[in-house]
Amino acid sequence: MSSNVLQWLSLVGIIWLQAISGTNTNFPAYSSQLKQLLSISQVQLNNLAFASDAGKLFGWFSGLASVYLPLWLVLIIGSFLGLIGYGVQYLFITNQIASLSYWHVFLLTFLAGNSICWINTVCYVVTIRNFISDRQVAVGITTSYQGLSAKIYTNIVDAVSPHKKARTFLFLNSLLPVVVCLIATPLVREIEVKSPNHMNVGFAVMFVITIATGIYAVMSSLQFVTSKTSSMGILIGILVSLLLPLLVPVSVKIKELAGSWHKKRERLRVYHFTMEENTNEERAENEVKEDEDSIEVQEDGAMEEIGVKLMLRRTNFWLYFFVYFFGATIGLVFLNNLGQIAESRGCSGTSSLVSLSSSFGFFGRLIPSLMDYFYRGNGAISRPASIVALMAPTSGAFFLLLNKTDYALYISTVVIGVCTGAISSTAVSTTTELFGTKNFSVNHNVVVANIPMGSFLFGYSAALIYHKEGGHEHGKCMGMECYRNTFIIWGSFCFLGTFLALILYTRTRKFYSLKQ
Repeated sequence: MSSNVLQWLSLVGIIWLQAISGTNTNFPAYSSQLKQLLSISQVQLNNLAFASDAGKLFGWFSGLASVYLPLWLVLIIGSFLGLIGYGVQYLFITNQIASLSYWHVFLLTFLAGNSICWINTVCYVVTIRNFISDRQVAVGITTSYQGLSAKIYTNIVDAVSPHKKARTFLFLNSLLPVVVCLIATPLVREIEVKSPNHMNVGFAVMFVITIATGIYAVMSSLQFVTSKTSSMGILIGILVSLLLPLLVPVSVKIKELAGSWHKKRERLRVYHFTMEENTNEERAENEVKEDEDSIEVQEDGAMEEIGVKLMLRRTNFWLYFFVYFFGATIGLVFLNNLGQIAESRGCSGTSSLVSLSSSFGFFGRLIPSLMDYFYRGNGAISRPASIVALMAPTSGAFFLLLNKTDYALYISTVVIGVCTGAISSTAVSTTTELFGTKNFSVNHNVVVANIPMGSFLFGYSAALIYHKEGGHEHGKCMGMECYRNTFIIWGSFCFLGTFLALILYTRTRKFYSLKQ
């Protein structure tokens, strides 16, 4: 099989992995039921959400592992960490294990959260190495599917066991990543592509498939659609959409076979064609060498090519770190608490909200790669400028939540989902452009370590306010008061993050102008 076909197959494998790797994103869909089954308070429930994110604190282990271990082994380790973390919880919930303390559940959730880092690290490393000149486009397409994780899991649960959500989610979280990792392992590997052909056409087809998948995901999340369509029908549709990316490598293979068949028909001109091919190969080799030289310049064109020790000494790193902390991280905390937020406001469509946030998060993650694909060169917008443009509406969305209508909740959820997804996707390329590609696997895991910190700080404060307004430890808080002060705090910090992003843009503006 040719390197071009294998290159596209690796992208398809990564898409499948990203689609199932976001096991922590479906937590809001079953958090209320888990709270009842474990008989825990809102503060303790928030601690479990934090534990899932806290696994990223040790995400740099997966970065080091990707340097010293085969990538397929890193992938398998990640999937089995999730199997242990979620699997033991499932056995406890189903009374297969007699005794398990709250802190055991906390540590298992922490382990499961860390498993996501191992899978994501492999996906990022393979995508960047296999698509060097188009890494932002490839990363944007693949990470967008991570935004679909919550929807995929929710659709499966609604179709299979809608009344025992906590058990079913834990079962799927433990087994599905293992199965998909075993299927994708032969595909997800580094490919040496000597002369990539028709990349623009391939990405154009991928964009069409991805956008169509996103539209389907959004439409099938709306209540007036779900009320008229069976859960199994919606699930079949989303599974078929995950198979559609295979059309690209299959079409590349068919084209190669057609070309080979055409050459066999021209046997009378074999000698002529052989001489011509030799000449073309020499030219192609020269072109590849020239391309490699230009790639080296492009890689050296990163602001700095540094390791984690030097990165931690840079002002740009800390600006970038806190921009992410006050932007995408607060957005993720909101999405983690979406189930409780909807319940406190008397909104019954929690599953619909989670699916909607997942679907629009999918589009958010896709937006940066679309911008990069269509506005390359002088028309491109710098990453920090993009982040500024995304932070401002996120801050506004939190203040919109002070309105008690369901429309305000749905609109804010959509805005936060889109912007959080877009910032998360943009961050991958921002890390490579500011600090280089050689140490990316460790550097980026250090950057995203802000997520568990923010999850604890912002999530714990939200839980304390909820607990205070609820009146007693295990009571539910109902009404706008439960999260009003929380939304004001989150919106204010997000506004501060917008200001920090503006400073980062000012400091890097000269670099990006030279890069263009």
